[in-house]
Amino acid sequence: MALAVARTIEEGGALVAEAGTGVGKTFAYLVPVLLSGERALVSTATKTLQDQLFGRDLPRLAEALGVPVRTALLKGRGSYLCAHRLDLARQDPGAGDRAVAAALARVERWAQTTRSGDLGEMAGLDERSPVLPLVTSTRENCLGSACPKFRACHVNQARREALAADVVVINHHLFFADLAVRESGMAELLPTVRVAIFDEAHQLNETGVQFLGAQLATGQLLDVTRDILAAGLQLARGLADWQQCGGALERAARDLRLTVGRSAAGNRLRWTGDTPEGVDPTQWADGLAAVSQALDGALDALATVSELAPDFVRLHERVSKLAERTRRFGQDCAPGSVRWVDVGQNLRLIESPLDIAETVRTRLLKLPAEDPSGTDDPPPAGRSWIFTSATLGDDPRLSWFTEPCGLEEATVLRVGSPFDYAAQAALYLPRDLPRPADPGHSAAVARLAAASAERLGGRTLVLTTTLRALRSIGEDLQRRFQDRGDIEVLVQGQWPKTRLMDRLREGSTHGGPGCLLVASASFWEGVDIPGDALQLVVIDKLPFPPPGDPLVEARSQRLEGQGRSPFNDHSVPEAAVALKQGAGRLIRRESDRGVLVVCDTRLGTMGYGRRLLAAMPPMRRLQSQDEYLQALDELAG
Repeated sequence: MALAVARTIEEGGALVAEAGTGVGKTFAYLVPVLLSGERALVSTATKTLQDQLFGRDLPRLAEALGVPVRTALLKGRGSYLCAHRLDLARQDPGAGDRAVAAALARVERWAQTTRSGDLGEMAGLDERSPVLPLVTSTRENCLGSACPKFRACHVNQARREALAADVVVINHHLFFADLAVRESGMAELLPTVRVAIFDEAHQLNETGVQFLGAQLATGQLLDVTRDILAAGLQLARGLADWQQCGGALERAARDLRLTVGRSAAGNRLRWTGDTPEGVDPTQWADGLAAVSQALDGALDALATVSELAPDFVRLHERVSKLAERTRRFGQDCAPGSVRWVDVGQNLRLIESPLDIAETVRTRLLKLPAEDPSGTDDPPPAGRSWIFTSATLGDDPRLSWFTEPCGLEEATVLRVGSPFDYAAQAALYLPRDLPRPADPGHSAAVARLAAASAERLGGRTLVLTTTLRALRSIGEDLQRRFQDRGDIEVLVQGQWPKTRLMDRLREGSTHGGPGCLLVASASFWEGVDIPGDALQLVVIDKLPFPPPGDPLVEARSQRLEGQGRSPFNDHSVPEAAVALKQGAGRLIRRESDRGVLVVCDTRLGTMGYGRRLLAAMPPMRRLQSQDEYLQALDELAG
């Protein structure tokens, strides 16, 4: 893999490399980059890997290779302390809460010593803490060069360091946010690097489509209402009717939310015509019109005081963009895109492209490489793009990844894992379980997980495909073990993710109870629990994409229009990649041992099951319940 990366850096072009767990793909791309002397950008899907690359892998490799290299870490502005917002935070109504006030005091003490302002460095600060919105800025509320703390701004300092560095570590969200709005500083950075590497690239398409479309949320409208009232009453009291202005916008936002009625939170409403599915057309049109009118009223009020303070100029820009998006959602959906409404406490109106292929082809791969000599002669090699992950598809061309990412012409490399899966791991497919669609399926999964974890003394991770199954299986297991002290059952959402992982990793090493964790969504990947702490992974169902999801439906319809099979060309590859990710939680080191259980009889009975099994690590198969129990006993012993 390192040789293929080195060749791509030397010759230019695009390389897609699937590297199985344990290959050491991070070193395989960092070593050639550091030895090449080229300026490089490394993008990851998670802040965890970002911090690992910058804080551990890059310094160790640079020292080992004896290469002088200047590195920089660049995150989104929400990751950095905003000194101006910190000054204002004490005046926020939310700071009256005792817990928020205590957290704010800790941030204030930390702010006096931090150099980077990266809130990730502050120990014990939960990423869901309500204090974070008070002490960080957003693209919407940042005052830019008019800010009184502009010279000491941590975001600008991070951008300056990135522009001066040889290797810059960023994340996919930051990369695509910049492509969409040219805001993060990447507009200056990307043209100056010749090598761009995307690690955890399997998330690239889904991350990209979030930013390349358009969104309008009632929460955004309420946020700007609060900021208009605060700035107006503090800086321009009496110069406009701020209460009336804010009240009209707040009512319009809440009325728009009410148009969808009591639709369950988490629902995605299809929006193929003028109105989202199940919503009264007249109420919806009136709701959008009321929002548009309230925004226009806010713009008029802000225009009269724009010269008084930079806050009003920034607010005018924010409201103008919201008004533009509101008008966009009152018109037809853009060709090649799909619309829907996410229902929660707030509404989110979303228009999204089906994939990032066009953007990659036209805005990335055709980006010209700069000539460092300063002459008009073409550089010796074009720009180099490297995309890598442990899971990128289930066919030789890795079509699941290359097609939606516009990389069909890229060089493809597949490097297998060095682990001896046949010796280290076993796969068990229970034959006597109810079908996944049957009401008793979740209860049967809980029974199997309980009996297995009891035999192992914990050391178990149950992965579910839906939040409903997460709640059902989690509550069932907690009831089963509530009066016992030998196993602690944890459910995702109970604690922050890092704390849940630490507890599972700890196991019963300190003489306490073993651990059984029930989780969904983000725990299918990025969870690294090596050693004996995790020896059993139970997957409740095959992770097919949800058929009612508007984005999935639109992608399926496009495939049908091309004469292809949505199930074979989208659903099965999607499930194969997700299944491989989930299975990858089990064996993390060459000394690990464990058992994977897939509680979906379709994997052993349906024709597509062979394709899914072929995509998974080559574990030995356990043919009976007796063999399964024996394997657990061997692990427990």
